[in-house]
Amino acid sequence: MHSPESVLDDTKSLEQPRQLPGDLAMWCFILAELLAFLLLLGSMAFARGHWSELFSAGIATLHPEAGLINTVFLLTGSYFAANAVHQAQAGNRKALVWGFILASACGLLYVGVKVTEYSMLFADGYNLRSSTFYFFYFFTTFFHMAHVLIGMLILLVVAWRCHKGHYANQEKARMASESAASYWHMVDLVWLVLFPLLYVLP
Repeated sequence: MHSPESVLDDTKSLEQPRQLPGDLAMWCFILAELLAFLLLLGSMAFARGHWSELFSAGIATLHPEAGLINTVFLLTGSYFAANAVHQAQAGNRKALVWGFILASACGLLYVGVKVTEYSMLFADGYNLRSSTFYFFYFFTTFFHMAHVLIGMLILLVVAWRCHKGHYANQEKARMASESAASYWHMVDLVWLVLFPLLYVLP
């Protein structure tokens, strides 16, 4: 049997609208970035439909193990970022700082593998002008890698500001950490679409 007070508290909790994590401005930025990726992926899907054999031949020259390793790095980075936000909500700013640093380190490993893969393809004579497939491959993955670097920068700036005590209260620290992590998860989500399109599907 619930007491009237507990029923009232439950009713209040149900009435409270669910809010997006982080700042609304960050979500506007994320949606704009997703729209840009959507247009790019739509163009690539259109080209793939017209030159399927060309795309299949290009995919056969890639390094799926590199793509798989990078998937693991980004997913691990998302785990660290999500755990850091959870720690921030509990008031543990030190754990937030280290979580975002570790997430950024995963991003750096991703960039290292991607640059190595680029070097191997360049050594084999492939570049943006080799074919329509390679144009989309290099342009899309480089565009995504640029967003990984932006995500790393955002995470590190929030971690540094939190470490220096620039956030006046717990709510500001929570908003900043959620905004940074949301951007990082967006970058991760885009890669989870790119990976099968470029490395798995024939």
